[in-house]
Amino acid sequence: MTAYESTLFWFRRDLRDEDNAGLYHALAASRRVHCAFVFDRGILDGLPERADRRVAFLHASVAELRGRLREAGGDLRVVHGHAREAIPALAARLGVDAVFANEDYEPAARARDEAVAAALGRDGRRLHLAKDQAVFAKDEILTRSGTPFTVFTPYKRAWLAKVDDFYVKAYPVGRYASRLAPPAPGSSLPSLEALGFEPPAGGPGVAAGMSGAQALFADFLARLPRYAETRDFPAVKGVSYLSVHNRFGTISIRRLAAEARAGASEGAATWLSELVWRDFYFQILWHHPHAATGSFRREYDAIAWPGGEDRLAAWREGRTGYPLVDAAMRQLTATGWMHNRLRMVAASFLVKDLLVDWRQGERWFADRLLDFDLAANNGGWQWCASTGCDAQPWFRIFNPVSQSQRFDPQGRFIRRYVPELARVPEAFVHAPWTLPPLEQQACGCVVGRDYPAPIVEHAAQRERALALFKAVRA
Repeated sequence: MTAYESTLFWFRRDLRDEDNAGLYHALAASRRVHCAFVFDRGILDGLPERADRRVAFLHASVAELRGRLREAGGDLRVVHGHAREAIPALAARLGVDAVFANEDYEPAARARDEAVAAALGRDGRRLHLAKDQAVFAKDEILTRSGTPFTVFTPYKRAWLAKVDDFYVKAYPVGRYASRLAPPAPGSSLPSLEALGFEPPAGGPGVAAGMSGAQALFADFLARLPRYAETRDFPAVKGVSYLSVHNRFGTISIRRLAAEARAGASEGAATWLSELVWRDFYFQILWHHPHAATGSFRREYDAIAWPGGEDRLAAWREGRTGYPLVDAAMRQLTATGWMHNRLRMVAASFLVKDLLVDWRQGERWFADRLLDFDLAANNGGWQWCASTGCDAQPWFRIFNPVSQSQRFDPQGRFIRRYVPELARVPEAFVHAPWTLPPLEQQACGCVVGRDYPAPIVEHAAQRERALALFKAVRA
């Protein structure tokens, strides 16, 4: 028995028509369900570049979703405007009884949803939100004393103790697909140009939509048993490459968690742990929204980071003189993506070697990463900066040379993105300034001419970083 005659389902970061919790609840509760997506000007107008890979990925994924809904007899109304006004206005125009959507845990998204709920309420409508982008969210995993976890390992133990087949079971959206509202006359998908953007060179950089997610996932499942031993090496195809699909919900987190739980290998267990980290950072941001703009450990906001704009610019442009850091930053510029191990190395180097405020780096990643997710990006940066919950201890500082030697031993990744070092011998590619001058000439890579000399000396900067933390802690 349905509760509503007609409703509106609002797609956000859940761009799929299968195993979608909010869409399922809307269809199960209604005789007719209209679907909509908003290219939100509140977000898009603030992007720094018009050829943004994320917008291109989003546009292609929305196009595929719209096609899938039409094949099922439904449609997707696509709006370009401010979601706070557009959704209540569309609900009124369609005369629906309620609006359904999936939860979002970022502070700005929560404020947006509160504004939409208030506007709908003034018209006598409700906003129903479902859990979809996390396996466990908000207050579902708490300590025995009923407080949120701030340390990952006990959170993970509680997560693993609670999860079972029910929590990763797919929502059978197809059971009620006949309740999708038919295509609206004149319905269309605005072009990228109409949205004020242009296609990026080389496209989004990764196959978009549900089909793109499925292809990547099928490829990864064959490699999953070796994930634990390959995931830290950027020159090796070891990670899933699904992060952007997790970000935009073109694949269900329940499906990923179910496969990880079913896998009987160390790789599957390690990957499941990474999915638990994702939930952990969501609940940290939910319970501690101040971490979105400042240090989780508020005392570290007192650190006066002395690194200047020149150091920040050298880091952004991949010209620090440390090959692995430069290769990582150039990968980000070239592809909109960075290997997870390198995110830690690059972040640690900016904060602990260049002594630049971690928020500067976090904002740069936010502007450039195709898979940017506030909770994960913020959590990762604060872990590296030692300002977050369960962070890397402040006195442990990555050595960019030893990290390079350990995780790119042959320099394969370095040479891919720093071609100046192509002919530098393997023994020196991690620290080319140690190569004798005559051999630099022979390799066609003179440090200071063809490739930058190190912008700082690691050992000295390490001591300065420790002194900054000691001063605040004192």
